[in-house]
Amino acid sequence: MSMTSPRGSRRERLFLVDGNSFCYRAFYAIPGLTNSRGEPTNAIYGFVTMMRKLLEDQRPELLAVCFDPKGKTFRHEQYKDYKAHRKPMPPELVSQIEPIREFCRLSRFSMFEKQGFEADDVIGTLAARAQERGNDVWIVTGDKDAFQLVNDRVKIFQPHKNNLVYDVEGVQKKFAGLGPDKIVEILALMGDASDNIPGVPGIGEKTAIKLMQRFGSVENILKNSREISSEKIRNALKENEADLRLSLVLYAEGRPCRLAPRCA
Repeated sequence: MSMTSPRGSRRERLFLVDGNSFCYRAFYAIPGLTNSRGEPTNAIYGFVTMMRKLLEDQRPELLAVCFDPKGKTFRHEQYKDYKAHRKPMPPELVSQIEPIREFCRLSRFSMFEKQGFEADDVIGTLAARAQERGNDVWIVTGDKDAFQLVNDRVKIFQPHKNNLVYDVEGVQKKFAGLGPDKIVEILALMGDASDNIPGVPGIGEKTAIKLMQRFGSVENILKNSREISSEKIRNALKENEADLRLSLVLYAEGRPCRLAPRCA
């Protein structure tokens, strides 16, 4: 795995934090913590602790926190069952979201969210803008979807995994030689039960990678599916082609959105 030290960079680094990912990670990592009134504070404590550690350890020149808005997104317009099976946010976490936002405001972190878009889309938009300005970008998330955004100027930073950094080489090592430009297609083949993204039944990560290594693209897989030895996989691709194409659209994070910060 390719590891990179963030220090010594000649360009200013913009750290883009997936706020919802941080909230959930904090909530489940520190169960049972409450204040004197019995109100849950575990997510607040965990979020503040993780942000302080990020600032102390990495000393980013620029930082923004991105949140999911309430309500549906453009993906629900494309697929009404998107995330249909996902459980709602626990009420014990819901009550802590506004205090976490208040902490971000008081800390003078820029906060971004956009109605109709997910935090992932906002992060993708900000990353593109930052590259145009000449910044390096460090995306702080545990979401595998973000690997598609990695390039020579964009890295994925995972503090929950001992400050692991994925650059282009790191992504290639993780996905058996396939780079960031193939991530959407790998994920589309696999699908995701938690987000209710259909993919192709019977195709997991290993099979998806093998197919992409052999054929290079989803289009080539579909075009040459008769060459696949497994009848089960051939039939699954044929019967689920429409869902596979839909999954490609749902996974893509390249759709730009107009943004204004909630807090500068």
